[in-house]
Amino acid sequence: MSSYSRRSFLALVPLAGLAACGFTPAYAPGGAATRLMGSVRVADPSDKNGFDFVERIEERLGRTEERLYDLAYTIRTDSVGVGLTTDQRITRYNLTGVIDYTLTDAQTGARITGGQVQSFTSYAATGSTVAGLAAEESAAYRLMRLLADQIVARLIAEAAKLP
Repeated sequence: MSSYSRRSFLALVPLAGLAACGFTPAYAPGGAATRLMGSVRVADPSDKNGFDFVERIEERLGRTEERLYDLAYTIRTDSVGVGLTTDQRITRYNLTGVIDYTLTDAQTGARITGGQVQSFTSYAATGSTVAGLAAEESAAYRLMRLLADQIVARLIAEAAKLP
């Protein structure tokens, strides 16, 4: 057996294992994630963080066309100074975020799944006041996107069990 054909054979072995375990792509036609596309109505945002969060969920799952599921959420954030100079001035902050979420059936109100996601991002506070505020706003935007992506990943993992 030549070296080339051995490499080709060995490259196909993992694919055969995936086919044997029943693996199907989530976004393939008829895949589990297609149940969520355009069918999840996210609760209305009440602040900038909520707006950024809802925007990302809708980017990933689409805007509601046929409301089958409702997604409720609660956002908590906290800013913690982590970088200190010798004269005790804070130069860097960690912005932590936690979102509790629940996916319910829109018709019955029954809870389907839910949980909590958390992450953090950082920003520098060494420039002007305007630069510091812009950095904080950018960090909050990135954090909401991170948390929304975590929730979408969990929803897709649970999508096969959806009614």
